[in-house]
Amino acid sequence: MRALVTGGGGFIGKAIVTALRARGDEVRTLARGAYPALEALGCTVFRGDLGDAQAVLRAAEGCDVVFHVAAKAGVWGARADYERTNVLGTDHVLAACVAASVPKLIFTSSPSVAHAGGNLEGVDASHPYPPEDAYSTDYPRTKAIAEKRVRAANGRALANGGRLATVSLRPHLVWGPGDNHLVPRIVARAKAGKLRIVGDGLAKVDSTYIDNAVEAHLAAADALTVDGPLGGNAYFVSNGEPLPIGTLINRIVIAGGGLAVTRHIPYRVAYVVGAISEYVYRTLEREDEPLMTRFVAEQLATAHWFDITPCARDFGWTPRVSIDDGMKRLAESLRASGAA
Repeated sequence: MRALVTGGGGFIGKAIVTALRARGDEVRTLARGAYPALEALGCTVFRGDLGDAQAVLRAAEGCDVVFHVAAKAGVWGARADYERTNVLGTDHVLAACVAASVPKLIFTSSPSVAHAGGNLEGVDASHPYPPEDAYSTDYPRTKAIAEKRVRAANGRALANGGRLATVSLRPHLVWGPGDNHLVPRIVARAKAGKLRIVGDGLAKVDSTYIDNAVEAHLAAADALTVDGPLGGNAYFVSNGEPLPIGTLINRIVIAGGGLAVTRHIPYRVAYVVGAISEYVYRTLEREDEPLMTRFVAEQLATAHWFDITPCARDFGWTPRVSIDDGMKRLAESLRASGAA
């Protein structure tokens, strides 16, 4: 199989590239920067931006499948940047699949597309999208727009007369060795004494060990057909082991060599601090991310765990690595790298 992975230099993208190469697939990536580590894996790196339709098309030509992982993530930044990367970029990926007759597209979405501030407990992808104005930040809003377009594109006619098959995966809180975002941020803030548990820390949340997230992507790609159960659908992906948010945070902190966080901040206080921080940062036109935003406060104080049984039913995937085993691997990795 010849695969294109957008965002192959990121945490999930690089792990997908590594897994594809390990099973003998030919892989290329599209990324703005240079990634010698990907080239060392035998991957062809195309330099380009998702906002450049021709760059996306060049990377997609001759491929059998596209894993569209690249996105502008985070909770802070210019709305235009989120629109360009997450919405326009996805439009360009869809157009490239059609023009280059790529028959399969696996879109890496986010559970936040279903979240508008309340609890999500045991829901599957039949849970409705919130109204667009209900999102408190641009990341989930633009990812929801993109996911809807990917799902609607299932069955679209390709240039060679075939049809495009699409599926959207929503991995939740992906962590593990190689993480350059979630784990380092949590551990660094805890060691600096800047981390607090929002609310009582008892709201249960799902998370996903990196190997499980990758295996879900590959299993979905292998099973995807236009008229099969995956075509045009979305799936939550997680370890299926919801934990109290305070417990999950502290297990990551301890894996990183820190001490358990015991200080709390009431949810309403955190939410107000987040709202004020957003106002101040926008007024001062600051580009760095506030320590607290309304979205972060909501995510840290509400339950969000999901029904992943549709993954087993429709494409035979279940998580293989438990949270316990994953935390052991994470701790070992951080110690070996000197980060713990």
